[in-house]
Amino acid sequence: MKVCDILETKGRSVETVRPWTSVAEAVRRLAGPPRIGALVVCADSGGPLLGMITERDVVAALGRLGPALLERAVEEVMSTNVPTCPPDESLSRLMAQMTRLRYRHVPVVSEGRLVGLVSIGDAVQHRLREMELETGVLRDLYHAGR
Repeated sequence: MKVCDILETKGRSVETVRPWTSVAEAVRRLAGPPRIGALVVCADSGGPLLGMITERDVVAALGRLGPALLERAVEEVMSTNVPTCPPDESLSRLMAQMTRLRYRHVPVVSEGRLVGLVSIGDAVQHRLREMELETGVLRDLYHAGR
């Protein structure tokens, strides 16, 4: 299974925010509805990717800056050098990268443009479906051979 298979199921819509947006607005967007864990930071719609602001970034910045954080711009607290993946990346490789780098959200980029976002929850859900299918096939083969 590949990342593009996940995007076909969940869609390619990505919640983005501009770098000059206030952290207060970003927090409102993260809190939802729907509640989301990350916003991709882009200068314009669709890319290029400048960074990402996550719940984890907000909590860390709140510890450093206190309530004044809410008046700051997203670009002051966002994660930069965010790992990305192409749509044809294998699911197992993506999951290994997410685990190794401790990222829960990975933007999907094709030809320098943002085309989707995959969360660890998306990856686990699709891997479970894949395993259920494999189990069903093996069970059928076993029963057919008896």
